[in-house]
Amino acid sequence: MPKEHPEQSKIYYSIGEVARMFDVNTSLIRFWEKEFDIIRPRKNKKGNRLFTKQDVDNFHMIFHLVKERGYTLKGAKEKLNKNPEETRQDMEILKTLHKMRDFLLALKSKL
Repeated sequence: MPKEHPEQSKIYYSIGEVARMFDVNTSLIRFWEKEFDIIRPRKNKKGNRLFTKQDVDNFHMIFHLVKERGYTLKGAKEKLNKNPEETRQDMEILKTLHKMRDFLLALKSKL
């Protein structure tokens, strides 16, 4: 599960910040950027990638499908192309469940 990022108000994230969020190498992010059309970071004048919140959310969907659910890259591409909205809804449900679990664990520790 990716680590939550403390600064929710940031507009752009560097490739290093995104790599730390998901505990992966920057090379994996660059590779998935080439493989999946939904990850399209902007680049500044120096050529550094600048990821938006939408890019991070899309990367999270890919991460979930490939690393957590065991899809192949081809299978993940097909799933995202066939039912992108269903995949987004599944991710929202998963986020909600993780938040609920964290809340309940925190509540349990206070008892």
